[in-house]
Amino acid sequence: MLVFVSVGSTRFDALVEAIISDPVLSTLRDMGYSRLILQRGNSIIESEEFNKESCTIQRHGVDIEIWRFRPSIQAECEQADLVISHAGSGTILDVLRLGKPLIVVPNPTLLDNHQEELASALQILGHLKATSIQDLASTIASFEPRNLVPFPPFDGTRFSKLVDEEMGFV
Repeated sequence: MLVFVSVGSTRFDALVEAIISDPVLSTLRDMGYSRLILQRGNSIIESEEFNKESCTIQRHGVDIEIWRFRPSIQAECEQADLVISHAGSGTILDVLRLGKPLIVVPNPTLLDNHQEELASALQILGHLKATSIQDLASTIASFEPRNLVPFPPFDGTRFSKLVDEEMGFV
């Protein structure tokens, strides 16, 4: 099974380091995941072997592919059995619209910790699981994708109705 991890377009060193840590890799392997694709963005990884534009390595029985950026992460999201991501709104919406199980780790270093608010709201609605760097391995171990509530499909008419109501057309 495949796990895809994305940190988006910024730096999230703590998530990258956590994903390639012994506890998380062992947990992924124990849960049946044998492949990991990690989009690291501008994150810096302490181990030099990972700090190239892209690399492939095996650790703890998991084949790991790491790269910085691609024009699109759509294919990786579609192939993934599990997505672990920062809690950026674009990534969250893309993954949820694909119907993929999603674990998010808000990046507390970003503007007013806005990722935490979004992650918390969507977790309350049952669409994803939010966790912290410290709890990532245990969250993966206890994660039950079948308990997630499917994200509703996009309905563009809702926005136009809202605008019409605000403008007094309705």
